[in-house]
Amino acid sequence: MRQTSVDSSLMPDQLITDATVSPARAASLFPHLTPAQIARLATHGSVRRVARGNVLIEAGDLNVPFFVVTEGAIEVIRPSRLNETRVATHGPGQFSGEGNMLVGRPSMMRSIATVDSTVIELSRDQLLALIQTDSEISEIVMRAFIYRRLELISQGIGDVVLIGSMHSAATLRIREFLGRNGHPFQYVDLDQDAHVQELLDQFHVTVSDIPVLICRGEQVLRNPTNEDIAGCLGFNAAIDRTHVRDVVIVGAGPAGLAAAVYGASEGLDVLVIESTLPGGQAGTSSKIENYLGFPTGISGQDLTGRAMAQALKFGAQVMVAKGVTKLACDRRQYGVYIDDGPRVLARTVIVATGAEYRRAAIQHLSRFEGAGVYYAATFMERQLCAVDEVVVVGGGNSAGQAAVFLSQTVRRVHMLVRSNSLAESMSRYLIRRIEESPNIELRTGTEIVSVSGDTHLEQVCWRDKATGATEPHEIRHVFLMTGAHWPLARTPSLLETSLPGVFAVGDVRAGNIKRVASAVGEGSIAISFVHQVLAE
Repeated sequence: MRQTSVDSSLMPDQLITDATVSPARAASLFPHLTPAQIARLATHGSVRRVARGNVLIEAGDLNVPFFVVTEGAIEVIRPSRLNETRVATHGPGQFSGEGNMLVGRPSMMRSIATVDSTVIELSRDQLLALIQTDSEISEIVMRAFIYRRLELISQGIGDVVLIGSMHSAATLRIREFLGRNGHPFQYVDLDQDAHVQELLDQFHVTVSDIPVLICRGEQVLRNPTNEDIAGCLGFNAAIDRTHVRDVVIVGAGPAGLAAAVYGASEGLDVLVIESTLPGGQAGTSSKIENYLGFPTGISGQDLTGRAMAQALKFGAQVMVAKGVTKLACDRRQYGVYIDDGPRVLARTVIVATGAEYRRAAIQHLSRFEGAGVYYAATFMERQLCAVDEVVVVGGGNSAGQAAVFLSQTVRRVHMLVRSNSLAESMSRYLIRRIEESPNIELRTGTEIVSVSGDTHLEQVCWRDKATGATEPHEIRHVFLMTGAHWPLARTPSLLETSLPGVFAVGDVRAGNIKRVASAVGEGSIAISFVHQVLAE
C-alpha cells in the first residue's frame, strides 16, 4: 500500500452523493452488499487491513483491484494539477470500481483509506470469475459499474479535458470518439467559455492548436488522432498480443459484438479489433424502434454499449483505434496484422467490418465533413444544429429516423429523396411520422447539386429532377443517410468465406439483410461454426 499526505478535509464536497442523484439511482450507484453476499465474495479474494492514508489505487494504475469495504471508509478522488476533487465515498458493505475495471483500462481516480479500514481485495481476473458464476452479485456489480460510468459521463468527471470549438470538424471527431468509447471528459468550448484563456495559458497552448486534449492533467495533445487518444488513455494497454486467440473478430458493430458475447460466454478466448468507433452504423442511430424487446425504442449507442458491457463481462477483450491491415493465411493459425505492431495469431477469424457509406459525388463535399456535413444524427450532432434548418438526404429507415429525431429541436427539416416515393425503402411507421410532422418538408425526386461555404457549410443548392429547377438555400447542416455499399470485389459464401475458419457476418457479407437483428443473428450463428472448426 502507498502512503499519501492528501488532506481530504480541504477538498470540496463530493460530486456524486445522495443529494445530487435520486434515492433510487443512488441505491444502484452505491449498493450495500448483504453479509451473505460478502461472505460468498470473500472466498474469491483476500482480507486486508488498510491504515488511514494508504492509497489503494492511484490514477493511471493499470492492474486495478476490486475492493469491498467491511470496516472503515474509502474515498475516491479525482487528481488534478489545479485541485483534487472528492468524487465519492464507499462505506461498510459497499465496493469500489466502475466500467474501466471490466475493460482493463487504467484507473481515472485515486482511492484512499480515510480511516483505518478492512477490505476484501479481488484482482480483475478474480472479479470476472465471480460475476460469471454468481448471478446475484453479478447483477449488483454490473449495474453499479454501468451507472457509475454513466454518472461520470453526465457530469464530465474524468481524466480528460477537451478544449475545442463547435465549428471544428476535428473537435466533433474527438467528442464522438470519446463518447462512443464511453469515456467521460470535460468539454471547454473556445467560443463560449469565459475562462478558456486561463486554461490555454496554463498548458501553454494557443487558439491555433485547437482542438487540444489534456490527458490526466499532464500530457497535452494538439489535434490528436484517435490512435493518439487511445494510446494516451491506455485503452489497449491490457491486451496481450502474444498468445493465440480462439477467434479474432474484426469490427465492433452489432454483428461483431454479438459474436463476441456468444463466443466469450461459451469459453472462447475472444479479441475484437475496431479501427474506428465501437457500435458500427447502428451506433449512430438516434433511435431503433423495430428491434425485438424494446417496444419504446432504444438508441443505437445504448444498444451497442450494452452489448459491449456483456462481451467484457464474459472476458472478451476489445482493441480500439487499431485497424487490421492484412490476414496471413500461410499457416493453420491465421496471422491478423494490426496497424502498428506484431500480428495476432488466431485459430479462426470473423470479419464483421460492416459496409462503407456512399459518398455523394458533389464537388467540395469532403471540405465540410464534420463542419456542416454529417453521416450520423445523434444527440451530439443535434446540439450543433441548435434551432437552425437542416437537410436530411436519403429515403431509408436511417434517414427517416434522423429526420424525426432532428425535427424535435430544429426549426425545419428538408428531407431530400431521389426516388419518387418512400414506400419502397422505409418502414410504414416512419413514413407516417414524417407525414404528420409539421416541420419536416419532404421533397421527392430531389438531389443536392452543390455545397459552399468558408470554413463551415453555409449554402446548399438542390435540384428538382422532374423540372430541372435548382434552389439555393442558406443552410449550415446536411445529414447524408444515403445507404451503404459492399466494398469487396469477391462474392463470399454464406458466413464462411473461401478460407476455412474465416467467416463474414453482417453488412460486409454479400446478400445480407440490413437489419440490426439480422447482424446480431449472424454474429451469434458464426460462433457455432467456430466451435466446429476448433474441434477439427
